[in-house]
Amino acid sequence: MSPPAALMESPIAASAGLKQNVLSSGTLPVMGESQTKLLDMFGGKWDQFNFAPIRESQVSRAMTRRYFQDLDKYAESDVVIVGAGSCGLSTAYVLAKSRPNLKIAIVEANVSPGGGAWLGGQLFSAMVMRRPADAFLNELGVPYEEDLENPNYVVVKHAALFTSTLLSRVLSFPNVKLFNATSVEDLITRPSPNGNPKDTRIAGVVVNWTLVTLHHDDHSCMDPNTINAPVIISTTGHDGPFGAFSAKRLVSMSSVDKLGGMRGLDMNSAEDAIVKNTREVTKGLIIGGMELSEIDGFNRMGPTFGAMTLSGVKAAEEALKVFDERKRECAE
Repeated sequence: MSPPAALMESPIAASAGLKQNVLSSGTLPVMGESQTKLLDMFGGKWDQFNFAPIRESQVSRAMTRRYFQDLDKYAESDVVIVGAGSCGLSTAYVLAKSRPNLKIAIVEANVSPGGGAWLGGQLFSAMVMRRPADAFLNELGVPYEEDLENPNYVVVKHAALFTSTLLSRVLSFPNVKLFNATSVEDLITRPSPNGNPKDTRIAGVVVNWTLVTLHHDDHSCMDPNTINAPVIISTTGHDGPFGAFSAKRLVSMSSVDKLGGMRGLDMNSAEDAIVKNTREVTKGLIIGGMELSEIDGFNRMGPTFGAMTLSGVKAAEEALKVFDERKRECAE
């Protein structure tokens, strides 16, 4: 797949070869409209400007009160998503929009959610998505360019435009809570009735502050916290500092014999395989995105992001099936 003309030619030449897709259903504001209102409100009045008075303890209490309310509320969740990269956030978006009644907790080890989707490959800014993943961009209202010579992919002018739009949509849902700077240190398990470790059910996650997790080797015991949920969706990416966590944990607990290990780059093979094989790997645990490459031995895909979004769509579909199945089991 050759790069789109917009990344290679001058702006004048590129505009002749690319068609801008600006969506009528998009949510981007009219340029200058909100800025004008702010200038009307504040402009030329800075000498008289003051913030509303506040006591420092009020700020502290406002933050901690809300956070501890969230900890209490989401200690028993319906779905926990591990990893807030492009796959995890796509999963959360589809789930939260489809089922507003579900309590969805997202646990992200980094301070900044979004995984590797703030930039394209090799720190280039543009994001490439192969069709039909443009349907997800249409859903969000993210504008993109089409290469008139190659209709098989689209280009978002900056990956951060996609990531920030998706993140803001996810966080606007009232049934979603993001716990960032928080690591999943382990999985909560329930033994299978037949005693087979491969049939062990996953019943939640063990969490801790990421800064604590990083210092277990040089500090004394710092115990974690827990979140229970009937459905866990792990999207921690391929192997790395926090990558493929659930996949590796399944091996150590004998639920999976061994990891397949991610193979060399093949975009055509990898993206299809990731989407099609997003599934419940063991009871209660769905794995999506590049973490699947470590379980199944798929190829890596490199700087193309369509599989991440559509794996998220499939993970959401699988999660709804699993959640409804667990509800029926509990009712019986």
